[in-house]
Parts: sequence; C-alpha cells; structure tokens
Amino acid sequence: MSEEQINHLVGVKPEERETTFKKVRIFNHLWNEPDTFISCGIISADEIVEISGGMLHQEVDVRVNKLVTEYDLIVICGPVFPHEVVGFSGGNKYFFPGISGQEVINLSHWLGALITCYEIIGTLGITPVRRLINRAASLIYTPKLCLAMVVAPKTNQLAGLYIDQPESAWEAAAQLSAKLHIKYVEQPFKQVLSVMPQMYDDIWTAAKGMYKLEPVVADGGEVIIYAPHITEFSYTHGEILSQVGYHVRDYFLKQWHKFQEYPAGVLAHSTHLKGMGTFDFIEGEQARIRVTLATGISAERCAAHNLSYRDPDTIRLAEWANREDEGILLVPKAGEILYRLSSSKF
Repeated sequence: MSEEQINHLVGVKPEERETTFKKVRIFNHLWNEPDTFISCGIISADEIVEISGGMLHQEVDVRVNKLVTEYDLIVICGPVFPHEVVGFSGGNKYFFPGISGQEVINLSHWLGALITCYEIIGTLGITPVRRLINRAASLIYTPKLCLAMVVAPKTNQLAGLYIDQPESAWEAAAQLSAKLHIKYVEQPFKQVLSVMPQMYDDIWTAAKGMYKLEPVVADGGEVIIYAPHITEFSYTHGEILSQVGYHVRDYFLKQWHKFQEYPAGVLAHSTHLKGMGTFDFIEGEQARIRVTLATGISAERCAAHNLSYRDPDTIRLAEWANREDEGILLVPKAGEILYRLSSSKF
C-alpha cells in the first residue's frame, strides 16, 4: 500500500504522521518477498493428521513475518465475526493467515474447504482450522496480548472488548459474536440479493455475500452478489482463478491430479464461493445453489469462471425489499451478519 492508502486506512493525515505519530511505524506485509519471513518450526505430518481428523497428512513449515521477533510484545487488535474458514475470525488468525507464509495459509484454507464453509462458518469452539492456527501461533515465542473486539451490528460501536492471551480473549469474543452476528430465520429463501458495500473491491473479498447467506438458501435457489463497482475476481489471484474457475469441493477432490499443483488457498476460495454440491464423471458437477454475479464483470468472464451473470442495471433494490413471504431476501449490507435456519440451533 502507498503512504496515501495507509493514511486513509488508519484514519490519519500526512502531517499527523510527522508530528503526533512520528514514533509510530507502519509496515506493509511483503508477502511475496521470502527474505521478510522467518521459520518458527515445523508441524509434523503426524500432528497434522491428528489436528485435521485424518483429512490431511503433510507437514507444514510455519513461516511468519520476521518482524514478530523484533519486539518485546505483540498486541493483536481486531474484530471477531463468523468466518467461512475457521468458524470465527480474530485471535491468532491475525498471524495466520494475517502475516504468515503461504504454507499455513494454503493448508488451513484447504482444511476449511474440506470441512466446507457451509459446515464450519459460525461454529463456536476450537474447530480443526482454529486448532491448526493456534498450534502455529504457539511457535511464535514473543509474548502476545490480544484486544478482541465485538462490534455491534449496524454501528461502529463496541459491544464488547476482551483483553487477554489471544486464545482466551478470542474465545470470549466469539461467544458474544455468536449472539450478535448470527440471524436466525424460520424458512429458507429461493433467492437472495446480497448488496456488497464499497469496502469489498473484488470477488475474493465480496464472496462473503455468498458465505454468510448460503445456509438459508433453499436447494436449487440463488444468491446474487450485487456490486456494480467490482470489476475483478481477484487483484492478487485473478490469473489462477481464470485457470481453475469456481467449482464445488468434489470437483477438485475427484480430479486431484489436475489441481494438486495449484495453491490450495485459491482452490479453497473457489469452492467456498461455489458452495455445496457434488461431482462425478457421469453426471458432472451439480451445485446445490446458483451463484450469480451482478457486478462490473462481463457475462463472458462470468461464464468462463463457471458462474452465472446478471446485468446489474436490471436490478432495482426497492423492488426486492419486504418480499420475505415470497421467498426473496434483500440484504442491504451483506458480508457482516451470518444467516442461519432456526432449525440449526438444535
């Protein structure tokens, strides 16, 4: 990020960086420069088997930005929400994948994909992915403190702030987040319009409009990601996504020889957005629901990526409001609240 982008992100003016905050340094995480990393150790293949419940059998090198070794205390400060890979975000997730090497990123995201986003998102407790992340963080020996925030829906106000070791602060925050950030509905919807805010600037991030709504979409239904401002699938991983497209989990697993060389984190994003479904060599790929993009991405590019397209100019938001009784749901600021069926409480 440029200095201008950094100032905008943290909410300071250039002159304040030279005066009020002149002793504060802000670093870009240079994820693509190997010399900026340090290896904290190896998690063995046998331990990965135990952590993953037998789903994975491979060792992983725990690499992280070497700056974490150059300070007396690391303070993690960030929010906790339902999350599509780990259950709930926050805590040690700010190390992995926050400032980690690709090894743990790929392994953890692929583990989440094997479990499926549908199953793991909004799951309290130590999921297999959370356990992997906590184990990796245990290899960072610098003392840590976590400020885990829970932000009240529709506001910028804190509903809770938990300060402790990352594991315990995160656990307490996740309990509150589960009460505030999950909305239960009685019946599934046949069609959901997820309106994505400007803060999501590509499909890689705006896919949360699918993740957070998939559990309440009926079989054969549709999620429409409405974001006319988005023109790219991913600014970082777009080239790889153009090669693999978006597919259900079993599409990759049953043709692993074709895809095993691709970054597992990208494959995980692909299957998370496509959602639940099946694949076999006779019937082909059968997605449970349809995912449609109403964005600045053309119909041709959507088709090439195995996604449906709708012209965003044909959508009038007012026409989608207050139609829940018809099986149609409008989500004005999608990506924050996880929707679930009431029956999943039990």
